[in-house]
Amino acid sequence: MHPEHVPPSLVVDFDMYAPTRQEADFHAAWKALQDRTTAEVVWTPHNGGHWMALRGKPMSEVFNDFATFSSHIILVPKSSGEQHKLLPTTLDPPEHRAYRNILNPAFAPRRVRALEQTVREVAIELIEAVRPAGACNFTTAYAEALPIRIFLALLDLPPADAPRLKYLSDQTTRPDGSMSFAAALQALNDYLAPFVERRRERPGDDLLSTIVSGQVNGRALTHDECMNLCTQVLIAGLDTVVNFLGFLMLFLARHPAHRRELRDAPERIPAAIEELVRRFGIVSIARLVTRDLEFHGAPLRCGDMILLPTVLHGLDERENADPMRVDFGRGHARHSTFGQGAHHCVGAQLARTELRVTVEEWIARIPEFEVAPGAEIACQGGIVGCVSELPLVWPVTS
Repeated sequence: MHPEHVPPSLVVDFDMYAPTRQEADFHAAWKALQDRTTAEVVWTPHNGGHWMALRGKPMSEVFNDFATFSSHIILVPKSSGEQHKLLPTTLDPPEHRAYRNILNPAFAPRRVRALEQTVREVAIELIEAVRPAGACNFTTAYAEALPIRIFLALLDLPPADAPRLKYLSDQTTRPDGSMSFAAALQALNDYLAPFVERRRERPGDDLLSTIVSGQVNGRALTHDECMNLCTQVLIAGLDTVVNFLGFLMLFLARHPAHRRELRDAPERIPAAIEELVRRFGIVSIARLVTRDLEFHGAPLRCGDMILLPTVLHGLDERENADPMRVDFGRGHARHSTFGQGAHHCVGAQLARTELRVTVEEWIARIPEFEVAPGAEIACQGGIVGCVSELPLVWPVTS
């Protein structure tokens, strides 16, 4: 069923949390949806019913028109999004700016450059720990270790808490039914509350202290504002880079020519990261429609939700020629992998650094590797897509 204002010609059967064929190839599943219709905006009855922008142009317009497409609700189903009051992601400009300014200094290029040596040391430690074995589950041995260790260190939270925090974060982006969205948010809130209180009393030089000591329009943050900001930062730091690393390494494991290109010319790695970021977008975020309008052939109504699957911007052939092909010499590529406009990911520079350092150090130490023979690679959909497990093997050398 669909609302009366939605033309049947724009209705598609697609569930962002379980896209057809996504188990084998998350990105191909989304691309198949984009390719099977000429419509730029479609409606799905799944997850409470919502619109989806399938092309780069409408996606960019939604990201940058906060008056018509509000961030006050950013998740589907809408019932879950209404519970998601985290800051600053659910604020529109100009209110958004004051809260974002609290985070910006911690992720400025100068701060990220200062952090790069730590990222490199952790990467080398993790790679050397598995290299002699000739095999590992990359997901658990590296992808879930590097960015989470770096982020918990930034927040000065106990590294031993990583597994529990990762589980709770996953329940907000790829729920498995073991707990409700609201319960996951509450559990994260309960975990952070004592740390927030202690840092407000005795702030340090960590990111959590920076947040709780922040001011908005000349006043201190309230307790609820501190909790919402800290919870949002924690979720972002525990999920996105972790899962992008899985898709990046899966591609390199399956494409030896690309891998050897980077081995023979490591100076190309930064450009390669940009191309891989374009090709393997993983986040699907939403916006709340604030007024009735015709939008790229779709009759949107006030109160509707519209999903922005960033995976599809980079894969839009109208934006990038031959988009499914990975070309490290492509040059400028159009994508929304880190979002756009006021809500462009504050941690994008740190993410790029972690991805680049990973490729530099892995290829220098394990130049030849592949997916373990016979392994079945499975992907999951959700607000953030992922590779469930990535077993890799490589020849052991002395």
